[in-house]
Amino acid sequence: MTTCSLLTGKEDDFGGVIVRFTNQMESNVFASLLRASMAQWKLQGKKGVWLEIPIECVNLVEAAVKEGFYYHHAEPKYLMLVHWIPETNSTLPANATHRVGIGAFVLNKEGQVLVVQEKSGKFRGTGIWKFPTGVVEQGEDICDAAVREVKEETGIITEFKEILAFRQSHKAFFQKSDLFFVCMLEPLSFDIQKQDLEIEAAEWMPFEEYAAQPYVEKHELLKYLVDICLAKKERKYTGFTPVPTTSTFSSEKHFLYLNGRDLSSL
Repeated sequence: MTTCSLLTGKEDDFGGVIVRFTNQMESNVFASLLRASMAQWKLQGKKGVWLEIPIECVNLVEAAVKEGFYYHHAEPKYLMLVHWIPETNSTLPANATHRVGIGAFVLNKEGQVLVVQEKSGKFRGTGIWKFPTGVVEQGEDICDAAVREVKEETGIITEFKEILAFRQSHKAFFQKSDLFFVCMLEPLSFDIQKQDLEIEAAEWMPFEEYAAQPYVEKHELLKYLVDICLAKKERKYTGFTPVPTTSTFSSEKHFLYLNGRDLSSL
């Protein structure tokens, strides 16, 4: 950040500028710098302006809003405000709209499925047995999240095999949409050590017993999942396996999930 008459920003790939604050300042000083900087960015033909304001600089938010900025998203340590300069419809991307979750279908060689009873949430105290579930963390791959959640809830070590199906729903957590991936994992250990904080009970249960629960039989989505898991159990269904890839934009490894059975190269 400069102490001169303009804010220091970094150009993005779409004709905009991103300003990240590292030092605190008085809100009236910031307002003056922001007005001068906005005028300069407009002359330069900039489009979107992003202000990443750390939580310790929250005193700057009001001044930014008065200059036409609005909230885009928030993280634990900062707020992101944004402003579209041209007199055209904004093409700035919206904040993330989805949360990603996983459900783990873990089947042992005896035909038993790993199930849990939860201490919290809508299933608390119902006696309903369900697959281990959880939320994918930021920067975490679906396959890694499934392995982690099973380990955290039950102590069982697993190897990820396939994505069997996924469901999209809307107006869920804080009105966000939700993507839920049903994953198949192979157990590498079998001695259950449940997580006491969130899990009431965990056990290996015959798949047929799990499927015969009244709640499962009455729930349309779960009935479909039972059919899918049963078909997989009988080797009549192929899901999507993760294949490490890189892109032309990044050297980081990513996973492409695909039906490898029908590709002879895999």
